[in-house]
Amino acid sequence: MLIDDILDLNSTTLQREAAGNPIVEAIDRALLAKEAATEPRRYLGGSFIASDCERAIQYQYEVTPVDPGKEFPANVLRIFKRGHAMEDWVADWLRDAGFMLKTADANGYQFGFSSCGGKFKGHADGVLIGWQGEGPAPVAMPALWENKAVNDKTWNQMVRLGVKKTKPVYYGQVALYQHYLQLEENPAVFTIVNANTMQLHVELIPFDAAECQRLIDRAARIIPATEAGDRLPRGSADPDSFVCRFCNYKERCWA
Repeated sequence: MLIDDILDLNSTTLQREAAGNPIVEAIDRALLAKEAATEPRRYLGGSFIASDCERAIQYQYEVTPVDPGKEFPANVLRIFKRGHAMEDWVADWLRDAGFMLKTADANGYQFGFSSCGGKFKGHADGVLIGWQGEGPAPVAMPALWENKAVNDKTWNQMVRLGVKKTKPVYYGQVALYQHYLQLEENPAVFTIVNANTMQLHVELIPFDAAECQRLIDRAARIIPATEAGDRLPRGSADPDSFVCRFCNYKERCWA
């Protein structure tokens, strides 16, 4: 039997894509099953505390299921994994450049903080502690290091407008980590990778004491209110506002 009798060597692109779908579907099923089996974090995260809506923060703290259809699809889970991989890449690039970078403590645990009896926590990407490269050190150290991988549109906005204006959630996260890790003296080194082009941008973020205190006070307000069953105000009075439109808890909140 000739190979032409088995394979259609002139198959269309659509046919080739269809032939690959069962593989993609199998990968997606496995990825979604693994995500579903992952134990959710049962604490208020420093990476979400600066979000626009305190009620949404309450829902997340309670590990409330998101609205139907709002679960992360497989491709978004892959985007998250891409972010973790790029974090490792940038860590290697910094070390190759001459930075002494620590991403875990002596016991192998990620640097982080725990407050409010372990109900408010956060985990930092790393700490720059020294310089072994040529010439003077490019930044003052020790310094907090945070990395984000974003799409082209977001990267351009962050480069043009800065982290504080473009991504206040990231900005607040940095302030908390600087405070709790006692890295307030020197600006944080915030690296941003353009996931489309692999361009790299660095922003130095000085410690913002006022923002840090605002978020600590917010955590101290949200945790007891949530545990008492009190619902805090929504981030907007309009369900069609930008704050509410894309919220994972919109249906539950406005029902």
